[in-house]
Amino acid sequence: MIAYIQGKLALINEESVIVETNGVGYEIVCANPYNFQEEIGGQVLIYTYHYIREDNQTLYGFKKTDDKLLFSKLLNVSGIGPKGALSVLATVRVEEFAAAIEREDDKFLTRFPGVGKKTARQMILDLKGKLPFSIDINEGLFENNGQGDKNTETDNTALNEAIEAMKSLGYTEREVKNIVPQLRTEQLAKADDYIRKGLALMMKK
Repeated sequence: MIAYIQGKLALINEESVIVETNGVGYEIVCANPYNFQEEIGGQVLIYTYHYIREDNQTLYGFKKTDDKLLFSKLLNVSGIGPKGALSVLATVRVEEFAAAIEREDDKFLTRFPGVGKKTARQMILDLKGKLPFSIDINEGLFENNGQGDKNTETDNTALNEAIEAMKSLGYTEREVKNIVPQLRTEQLAKADDYIRKGLALMMKK
């Protein structure tokens, strides 16, 4: 098992990065490859999950060990493969996902591509109480007499709507993915606010 790869970040593609070490270039598939944009040309350490099947061997990469751990847990859920697991990691923080599992929030979980209600319930069944992350579902999510969860839900919905809107304006999947991490830190209330911020970020690229 390859636990991590450290070397020169040689190239970033739409779905993967290339890390060169000891004269060998390793292609590593990532949820958001452009999260590594600042390290291009320099040294980088990427935690990896070596996915092995009879007809396929793929390295999946992560910035944090928690992301790698959640990826491996998701692969154990019936109906979730590597592509589905990456789509979760591309759009949500580990703590947010774990909190949704613990509060059995299938509405939150069905927002991910390819996740219907049946798969969401399977996620909850397989993962509840088994995700070793330090979370408190009552902190932030349920403050102000339960209004915290509603606010978090609204923020995620607004961001998702903004992402789809920017794609409809002609921006590519790669361009949008590149700014999602920055948008997620904004915690804005409306999709229009995310769109304005997103377009401003696009202009700086």
